[in-house]
Amino acid sequence: MRKILTVGVSLVSALALAGSAAAATATKPTVATGTATTITQTSAKLRGTVNPQGSVTTYYFQYGKSTSYGAQTGPTTAGAGTKGVAVNADVVGLTPNTTYHFRVVATNIAGATVGADKTFTTPKQPLGFAVTATPNPVALGGTTTVSGTLTGTGNAGKAVQLQQRPFPYSAPFANAGNAQTVNAAGQFSFPILSLTQTTQYRVVTVGAGSVTSPVVLVGSQVAIRFRVSAKSITSGQLVRFAGSVTPKKDGSLYAVQKQKGSIWVTVAGSSLRPYTADKSRFARRLRIRHSGVYRIYVGVADGTHVSTASGTVEIKITKTKK
Repeated sequence: MRKILTVGVSLVSALALAGSAAAATATKPTVATGTATTITQTSAKLRGTVNPQGSVTTYYFQYGKSTSYGAQTGPTTAGAGTKGVAVNADVVGLTPNTTYHFRVVATNIAGATVGADKTFTTPKQPLGFAVTATPNPVALGGTTTVSGTLTGTGNAGKAVQLQQRPFPYSAPFANAGNAQTVNAAGQFSFPILSLTQTTQYRVVTVGAGSVTSPVVLVGSQVAIRFRVSAKSITSGQLVRFAGSVTPKKDGSLYAVQKQKGSIWVTVAGSSLRPYTADKSRFARRLRIRHSGVYRIYVGVADGTHVSTASGTVEIKITKTKK
């Protein structure tokens, strides 16, 4: 046992001496930090050269917003050759319009070599809009809000202007109200206090190099008023559905609908008829045999307003016909 232990210790010592000898005769890798390419607002490819000097070598890149770096890529093998090899690594999650420092670092059995510091600058993020209108569509004469966010480099504190163009969208966009300044996060909000017809809206930056948002179409619904001749009836009794639609939509189709589960089923319909200077009217008698919830739906296809449904009325069968 003592002989085996002695041999084992001798073997470990020999290996340690061999490793020390190898380290003593090995040479540290040589490196050269290259350039950054394929630079976008949020990513870049870092390049360099590593010569392993005959020993197994790994490399990585350090990068950050100063020479303190603070981030690095994962270690990658550069082989064990004796000539310089091109190395690279992709970095993501960068900040637009920002200068970054980087360098290549290579390590083998002899030690580590650090490359020279280099820099690159990510380009500015172009200004852009995300815009929505809530609610949409809007009840006739109702209110909505056009809101959103201006993104991109230098967005904070920018002045923006709401513009509008009503149906049929043949006239140029015109300013709606006063311009406002976006907050630090680029957010803005424009209230629309009384929408009377379907209108296109957009938001533009004020000043040189104006940027325009996508167009948001906000629909203006027709207003429907209706009544029934009775809500508590005998099964099989005739009930009259009558009412008016504003603004005037003579000839547009309307439907009397009954709720069945989660859907609405049309049970009768016709066309709107003239009523007053600004209203159309409808009237229809139906024989009701079962209790149910009813509404009027008006389809509009002229572009100035959008189709909509009225409020609901519940009709109950309370007596059985003798």
